[in-house]
Amino acid sequence: MGLSIHYNGKFRQGVCLSEMITEIRDIAEVCKWEYRVYNEQFPEEDNESMEHDGELYGISVTPPKCETVSFCFLSNRRMSGNAQLGFWGDADKKPESDYLYMLSVKTQFAGIEVHKFIIQLFRHLEKKGYFEDFHLDDEGNYWETGDEKLLEEKFKLYTDLLENFSLAIETVPTRKDEPFEKYFERIIDIISERKRNNSKRKEE
Repeated sequence: MGLSIHYNGKFRQGVCLSEMITEIRDIAEVCKWEYRVYNEQFPEEDNESMEHDGELYGISVTPPKCETVSFCFLSNRRMSGNAQLGFWGDADKKPESDYLYMLSVKTQFAGIEVHKFIIQLFRHLEKKGYFEDFHLDDEGNYWETGDEKLLEEKFKLYTDLLENFSLAIETVPTRKDEPFEKYFERIIDIISERKRNNSKRKEE
């Protein structure tokens, strides 16, 4: 749970991978982000098939208090990441084979500024023409709207949800022989009741 960015796509044919890596590495060094560079050139043979050689090509960065952001690709030029390759690199049937190309990064604990920076970095790289068939789903809606106020509201919503769940788990013990599903539903009911009470107090 936590506000995240989800994305997928391909590296465009005829564009230089090492140039993209250099751009991202320079940004990471200026921002003092950790980064990891993988292979800087794709294999010489063009490979547009679903098959891949099990290697990553590109770079990943890790901003403070943020999950790692992968700007990596497989030899078939499709976006992937270290975790995806480790879990689903050998998958040959759906839906597992699709998971190999589904990337996400949780920015909830990194904060709004880091979230905006990551979105702007994706925007910059897309405009430079490094990607094709690129899709990004921003749970903060900043990618789609550029609306900072809306992003702040989304962050607050997710923060409140996390705090409510943490508080509920700490203060609401499980009952004897209670299935977890029932326990979860009970926590949701308590959170909903608290929200209703808070709304009533604000109206008064």
